[in-house]
Amino acid sequence: MANTKSAEKRYRQAERRRERKRSQTSEMRTQIKKMRRTIEEGEADKIKATLSETFSIIDTAAKRNVIHDNTASRYKARLAKAAKAQAG
Repeated sequence: MANTKSAEKRYRQAERRRERKRSQTSEMRTQIKKMRRTIEEGEADKIKATLSETFSIIDTAAKRNVIHDNTASRYKARLAKAAKAQAG
């Protein structure tokens, strides 16, 4: 446990940050799973709408440093590739 006032404050800040990050990561993963289910169903118009929403959530997570920029790009590339293969 923290021994100084500043260490206690850093601990509190880290806790809040950890909770926020967990929430955002969970939201992103849920959306990615939803996108993958939509791709499997194969409805082209639904895929396009869900893909846009998914990309937005992934970009937001990267912007807020929840995930690395390259990780975000990798997720987006793989989802776009799968969507294109299913729709096309």
